[in-house]
Amino acid sequence: MTGEPNPLGDYVRARRELVTPEKVGIPVSGARRVPGLRREEVAMLAGISADYYLRLEQGRDRNPSVQVLESLARALQLDDDATAYLLRLGADRPRRHQRRRARKETVPPGIVKLVATLPLPALVEGRYFDVLAANALATALSPRFAVGANRLRDLFLDPAEQALYPDWEKAGAGMVAGFRESVGTDTDDPRFIELVGELSLASPRFSRIWARHDVEACEGAPKHIDHPQVGRLRLNRERLGIDGTAGQTLVIYHPDPGTDSADRLALLASAVQTPTAPHATTAAEQARADTDSPDAVHGHPKGVSGKSRS
Repeated sequence: MTGEPNPLGDYVRARRELVTPEKVGIPVSGARRVPGLRREEVAMLAGISADYYLRLEQGRDRNPSVQVLESLARALQLDDDATAYLLRLGADRPRRHQRRRARKETVPPGIVKLVATLPLPALVEGRYFDVLAANALATALSPRFAVGANRLRDLFLDPAEQALYPDWEKAGAGMVAGFRESVGTDTDDPRFIELVGELSLASPRFSRIWARHDVEACEGAPKHIDHPQVGRLRLNRERLGIDGTAGQTLVIYHPDPGTDSADRLALLASAVQTPTAPHATTAAEQARADTDSPDAVHGHPKGVSGKSRS
């Protein structure tokens, strides 16, 4: 087992270190050498032996029962998203160690057309938060909302992107948690390895947040943006899963009607040069160019599901 990835053990260890004895009603006396709970304390709270918990954390036992995982989730005070993630880790089976090719993500042509015609800022995010399509108003909202950009990389490495968000550090923590939930147990994907490795080296803040193993489903929520041209905007962000794709999401920003944000977004829209035919930056050309690719999504245009991507 030595040297093999141990995602289950890494996860419970990280979460154990974030739970204080006071949170679970364990009295504290004297100095403690470890942050959070001790292994034997987690085992006691979960109703399993300390030796068995140690084997789980060290990766010497990788197939715990659902009951054991649910007991650990309660002991570690995991919410529903984090519990679901823990169950997926426990159900994961060792993979053969073979080099995988990065798989190209292609937006269904019908979604490209939809994004181009929407009168609101709209973009398509891939599983790893790459921007796969965007309309002109989205790019006007942020120049980083453009095909080829990566939302996670930009938020942690681009000061101009950070300046858009009044509380970019909170936004970054939420995005990292959503990224981990989106990827799940598929951590041997080359795109995942490349992105996490780059950010871990370039951003100490990302590295600290990543080490916490936070997990949170990406859902629609109000977002505040300090736009350099039109000022403060409060926009509702909706995230809709795209049918027939491996984790692509249609992201739409819209203001509440009759608000200052609605007026400011309309002002921004009026400044965007509208071509004769609606156009979603270079995404349509990219989709056509990818049609002959063996990794492209073929068939009729796919639709959008009303379920938010988790």
